[in-house]
Amino acid sequence: MAHRIIPAIWFNRNAREAVDHYLSVFDDSEELSAINYPTEGLMDFQQPLAGDTLEIQFRIGDLTFSAINAGSEFRPNPSISFLVHFDPSRDADAEARLDRIWKRLLIGGLIRMELSSYPFSPHYGWVEDRYGVNWQLMTSQPGDEPRPFVTPMLMYPHGRTQASEAIELYTWLFEDSQRGDTFPYSDLPDAGSAGPQPQGALAYADFTLSGQWFAAMDSGAPQDFTFNEGISLMTLCSDQAEIDRLWDVLSTQPDAEQCGWCKDRFGVSWQVVPEKMPDISEPEAFQKMCQMKKL
Repeated sequence: MAHRIIPAIWFNRNAREAVDHYLSVFDDSEELSAINYPTEGLMDFQQPLAGDTLEIQFRIGDLTFSAINAGSEFRPNPSISFLVHFDPSRDADAEARLDRIWKRLLIGGLIRMELSSYPFSPHYGWVEDRYGVNWQLMTSQPGDEPRPFVTPMLMYPHGRTQASEAIELYTWLFEDSQRGDTFPYSDLPDAGSAGPQPQGALAYADFTLSGQWFAAMDSGAPQDFTFNEGISLMTLCSDQAEIDRLWDVLSTQPDAEQCGWCKDRFGVSWQVVPEKMPDISEPEAFQKMCQMKKL
């Protein structure tokens, strides 16, 4: 069975509001499922969430997301963003549609890169929405290979070459995976504008994990953020053997192990979970899961 990897976004008691917002922003989207916290058997810090929404799964384009309804412990940041591709060769209204979505995402948010023309895209902008989720909207160049509508992008810290190392690890670990296009900073005509970069640092690379598209880069400048649990990668596994195999490689920080969550050696958070989860809205199942590290 091919793994299925779902970006999971942590929200501060407003997952329902956020999902409804995204469904109104993106035309090709829908809610897939929702579960609630149990009304009893919760830990003390979870008591205010009794009976409230626990998780909502929804779709934008072909990509499934998980919205986790929790507290203020974590917030998404630009270390994991989402590339949204608009292809003028397949959609005559691509640029106008990008502009409409940009305006909706910008409400209550902030601009990280202005909407403009860049060497890599004739129409591109980076926006952080009001929930802290980062979106990079771009039209394709003529002749570009078709891409999924939404692609998760992982940005590794400045001054290292971790993007290439991470791609090597992930494509080795997950079946039906391969590297795609790779663009080192040294190959870019305006590489000097990003400042000195280590040999092998990547300005952009894409790859597939179990047939799903991802992208990665090394940050071109120092940043005041890094990977956290605000956005994790939920990996659905077919059996315990698969959970064990992935956990043994991905879990490198014992303090981060909880309820199937772990962190890899780059700091990326993963949820290694069974494809067929028990009904954790049942108090007994929820309590048992909360007591586990690896599931």
